[in-house]
Formats: sequence, C-alpha cells, structure tokens
Amino acid sequence: MDFQFIMLKREHHIATLTLNQPDRRNAISPSMVREIHAALEDVDNDDDLRVMVLTGAGKGFCAGADVGGLTGGNEEGMGTASGPEEMRRYHSRVVGKMVLRVQKMQKPTIAMVNGVAVGGGFDLALGCDIRIGSPHARFMNAFVRIGLFPGWGGTWLYPRVMGLGKALEYLFTGDFIEAEEAYRIGILNRLVPADELEAQTMALAMQLAKGPPIALRLMKMQAYKGLTMDFETALEMAAACETITLSSEDHKEGVSAFREKRQPLYRGR
Repeated sequence: MDFQFIMLKREHHIATLTLNQPDRRNAISPSMVREIHAALEDVDNDDDLRVMVLTGAGKGFCAGADVGGLTGGNEEGMGTASGPEEMRRYHSRVVGKMVLRVQKMQKPTIAMVNGVAVGGGFDLALGCDIRIGSPHARFMNAFVRIGLFPGWGGTWLYPRVMGLGKALEYLFTGDFIEAEEAYRIGILNRLVPADELEAQTMALAMQLAKGPPIALRLMKMQAYKGLTMDFETALEMAAACETITLSSEDHKEGVSAFREKRQPLYRGR
C-alpha cells in the first residue's frame, strides 16, 4: 500500500512507523487512521519484523485528532459523523481500535517521542510498551480542554502507566507534563538528549530485535494479561508459556550460545 500521511520503513527486523504530517504536528485525520491501521496489520503479520518504533516527523510526536474535523470545524474528521451513535461506533471501532492494535501488537513496540504528544497522540504513545523521549517531549490530556471525554483509551492507559493519583490529576486538569516529570512518574522509560534520541531508540530496538521472538511475544502477552489475573493463575500461565519456549529451537540456540560464549542467533522457531 502506498501511504500519503505516514511512512513505514523496514530495516534490520525493525519497522519504523512515522506519522508524517509535520506541518500539523502529525495530527490524526480519518485518512491517517486508515493508513495506520493498514501499516499496523502489515507489521504485525510480518514475521521478519520483530520490533516496531512509532514516532512523528518534524518537531512533534502527535497532536491528537485533527481539530479541523472536530464538531464546529470545517474539514472531514473525527467529529463529523451524522449523530451520537454513529460517532460512538466510529471512535470505538476505528479510532479506539487503532490504539488497541498498537497495545496488542505481538512484538515489542517503542514510542520515540520527539516533541508534543497530546490527546490521542498521548494515548498512542502510552499504547506502546516502552517510551523514549527527549527534553522536547511534552504530554497532555487535550480532551478535557475542549469538553470531551478521552475516548481513545486514556482512562485505561494513564493509571496503568503513572498510577491512579497522577492519572486523575492530569485527566482532570489537562495540564502539560514536561519531559522531566514524565520521566519521574514513569511515562518515559528513558529521557535522553535530543541529538541522541534516534540513536538510543534504535539501539534499544536493535537489542530487542536480536532477542528470542517467541519468548518476547509470550512475555508481552502475559505481562498485560497479568494485570487482570491473580498470581496463582499467572503462575499457571507462566508454566505453559515456559513449556512452549523449552521446546523451541531458539532455546536450544540460546543454551548453545551460552556454552560457546558467543552471541545467540535467534530465528523465531
């Protein structure tokens, strides 16, 4: 598929998905949503790709929904559905599932936050497993500033990343969260100099891409599922997952590499 609003690059088992509307701080329109859905499906189904990096072109990560398409705007967009029920269906089936697709992707995902991430853009970043940002990174729940409920998943994502108290504070106030605070409360896993952001993000992506794909996939799945299950159930699931990896070629390669004092070459089998 040819993309107009995003870019998708594949290299060294890493997919880099770049939102590509820098003149609008990569605000998301329905056309961009369709392209993102297509790209996510492509990446998730390509076994040669082991990690996805999500970022934005230019000086911003993502400014959320394109406000030109909100109610009262003059462009096709997120709020131009004909009625409340149609709008609800659009947000739950199209926009919300875009963030869900990021969060449920089988392979590790990293958000490379190069600038502002607000509203739905903040939710997209939180949907990734890991977030690396520069001092230019800023986060904000933009929904409350225009009288909206955060319909892209923020009320589920915020508490799980930053804790309930901070989540409610930033959901209620719509205050900006600067990079240092974002790092302190766990929104950013790493805060790095702006001129090192891409290099350090890709170094981590490469490290993960060299890891055992089956084990990483199962770890991710169980880490998220474990948020909603008791410890005893989690241990039963852990035993089943470990059994899967014990019979894998990757496990045999890992043991051989350890004994031979070399780097393992995992093939996802």
